[in-house]
Amino acid sequence: MSLESYRKPVDTLSGSLRIEEAIDLPRIAIEAVSPTVEGGRFAAKAIAGRTLTVRAVLIADGHDKLGARVVWRELPAGDWQHVPLKPLGNDRWEAHFVPPRACRLAFAVEAWWDVYASYADELKKKYAAGVPISLEVHEGELLLEKSAKVAHGEHAAALQGVLTRLRDTESLDRRVGVLLAPETARAMAQVEAHPHRVRSALYPLEVERRLAEFASWYELFPRSASNDEQRHGTFRDVIERLPEIAEMGFDVLYFPPIHPIGRTHRKGRNNALTTVEGDPGSPYAIGSEEGGHEALHAELGSFEDFRALVAAAREQGLEIALDFAIQCSPDHPWLKQHPGWFSWRPDGSIRHAENPPKKYEDIVNVDFYAADAMPELWLALRDVVVGWVEQGVSLFRVDNPHTKPLPFWEWLIADVRGRYPQTIFLAEAFTRPAMMARLGKVGFSQSYTYFTWRNSKAELQEYLEELNEAPLSECYRPNFFVNTPDINPYFLQTSGRAGFLIRAALATMGSGLWGMYSGFEICEAAPVPGKEEYLDSEKYQLRIRDYRAPGNIVAEIAQLNRIRRQNPALQTHLGFQAYTAWNEHILYFGKRSADRSNFILVAISLDPHNAQEAHFELPLWELGLADDAATEGEDLMNGHTWTWYGKVQWMRIEPWVLPFGIWRIRVPGDVAAPAAPAAK
Repeated sequence: MSLESYRKPVDTLSGSLRIEEAIDLPRIAIEAVSPTVEGGRFAAKAIAGRTLTVRAVLIADGHDKLGARVVWRELPAGDWQHVPLKPLGNDRWEAHFVPPRACRLAFAVEAWWDVYASYADELKKKYAAGVPISLEVHEGELLLEKSAKVAHGEHAAALQGVLTRLRDTESLDRRVGVLLAPETARAMAQVEAHPHRVRSALYPLEVERRLAEFASWYELFPRSASNDEQRHGTFRDVIERLPEIAEMGFDVLYFPPIHPIGRTHRKGRNNALTTVEGDPGSPYAIGSEEGGHEALHAELGSFEDFRALVAAAREQGLEIALDFAIQCSPDHPWLKQHPGWFSWRPDGSIRHAENPPKKYEDIVNVDFYAADAMPELWLALRDVVVGWVEQGVSLFRVDNPHTKPLPFWEWLIADVRGRYPQTIFLAEAFTRPAMMARLGKVGFSQSYTYFTWRNSKAELQEYLEELNEAPLSECYRPNFFVNTPDINPYFLQTSGRAGFLIRAALATMGSGLWGMYSGFEICEAAPVPGKEEYLDSEKYQLRIRDYRAPGNIVAEIAQLNRIRRQNPALQTHLGFQAYTAWNEHILYFGKRSADRSNFILVAISLDPHNAQEAHFELPLWELGLADDAATEGEDLMNGHTWTWYGKVQWMRIEPWVLPFGIWRIRVPGDVAAPAAPAAK
């Protein structure tokens, strides 16, 4: 299908419009096309295998009917496909299609005057009004004849069949019936000319696999995976832990850097500037004489061991994610091989990484725009990612991407995903909102968020609503990590077991993406006094844990992940709707699946120490029910069921029992929706 025969808008910025230009302007306006990001400058996001809705506003003069469709193809050179747009009223149109696989595709909206639909509409109105229509019937016959002459094959046969039926009857009513029959309209639509046809711009769409939108991430340091504090953990040790991680319902197992660690300025325990024998150093000080970003830390094991881990993880339904941290130890081979890739001070010393007042003596940064770095450095970093993809890794958590050039990310992500469309990039970007959104626009599949620091009802509700609104809803997928090796939230430091359950419920119910760093399941919270940092941080030492220690929340985490997998409404951050609960310590909200069959209500007490009570409203209006109607509720944490009568209900939440409730609601007599498959 060619797209070259459309009227193209002329340049009207140069001054007054000449009559020749005005004549050439399209009579049909295409506006408000969605999904788009910045008018098509960046790709909107979609999920493979899921129905995508395209909307547009189509405006034309007069009363003639329009025809319209969406055309799309996989890039760079897939076959064009199309699906009709249907009018919704008030100039709004909508179409649906399903991108079949992870890829980059482009789509456009086409519109034209539909001559036969306009004719049929006029004929129908006149016939209903009882006015003479013999001339109109003859006009219809002429339209059919004209189209039949240019038709071929089955389309020509279909139109000839319509003409035969039309001419074989003298009854005016039957002739009108033939002209207005749906099959006549379909036959004409296949061959009719498209006068005043216009096409929108081409809009890019990044189609990713389901794991880009719905996944549970678990982070651990492989070096701590042994059961002996005196023995460095290995990839083989991690394999032993895979079943219990999978049993908790996680999809992704994420490692901090697993590369050789430098010795120059190596950090000691608790970020000390001096070390003692046996201190492993920070894995973020990447590179030594054994290799850099492409190499493995020798104590973890070999590439054979790593590939065995990747394969074993897949057998458990887990995928391995790696940290892509673009920073180097002073011992990184690149400093000797490519000194021009780095920034040097006037005295000849190298510029260390800094975030005043912090200074990272064990880390140096590359200079992306150094004269000797372009394009060699960019290509080398791309090759690092590609190398790990070829080892079986297709998820990357990127360390501080907001401190690296945006053009670099736009190029690298497009290049990698052009070769390996299954690749997913997570931005670890705790920074300004506009920058976080921009990273989503340039290609990051998902991002860390401000969720970690949202604690009150007002803060949480406002943030969840913001994530559901444009422009963030079009370009940004939030991953709600409850903690990280760098962040021991103040709330968790003092809230006890109930506080950990509160944050787990908020994360799992609030977003389709959530993550936790190991130790969370045993409510580990000992801080550096006055800081949001862990005492005896695993970034600087090995940590051996008893993951079944008394007071653990392993069973609750597993059930939360199970609930997410079984309820489509919870598999995205979109669809959040706050409801009324008359208590400022209880966040009460709902989510409903796209097909409206799955309706989940969530009530979370934000007070980890005291019982909280509230009257609350069931959203009966969303079910089309009267205020005194009956609804059925099911507690998804324990399986209890009951019937609610009326709109206003009452709850009591006791944090020492369970600080939240998750309820599936339905109308009595409705068949419960089947559990959703755990697609990847």
